[in-house]
Amino acid sequence: MARHLELGRSGEEVAAGYLKNLGYKILERNWRGKRGELDMVCSLKGTIVFVEVKTRKEHSLASPHDALTREKQARLVKAASEYLSKRKLWDKPCRFDLIAVTAPVDEKNKHCLEHVENAFEFPEASGRWQPW
Repeated sequence: MARHLELGRSGEEVAAGYLKNLGYKILERNWRGKRGELDMVCSLKGTIVFVEVKTRKEHSLASPHDALTREKQARLVKAASEYLSKRKLWDKPCRFDLIAVTAPVDEKNKHCLEHVENAFEFPEASGRWQPW
């Protein structure tokens, strides 16, 4: 497996463990639809939480936050809309979270993780938030 894929997978594993410890129920991982992919779809106290996981190596020039561009946000909204439509979950409150994972250069050290709840608002990302 390519290094960047291994890095991403390790970040997702760290994020999944973190979310489970906080009481999130992971409904889907790497869900793919016609409109895009969602890293994780979770449930917490009746809210559907779409979690985008971005992982970078320690001392990388770009932070994980930099990868959540407006274009990426718009793609996430489209994928989430498709997910909600297919599952008939439009009546549930939902939000988008970002988990930024920084992987250590030295394997002996631990990953650093930052959880940003409500990382972006729906209208900011696409101008529309509705089933189609």
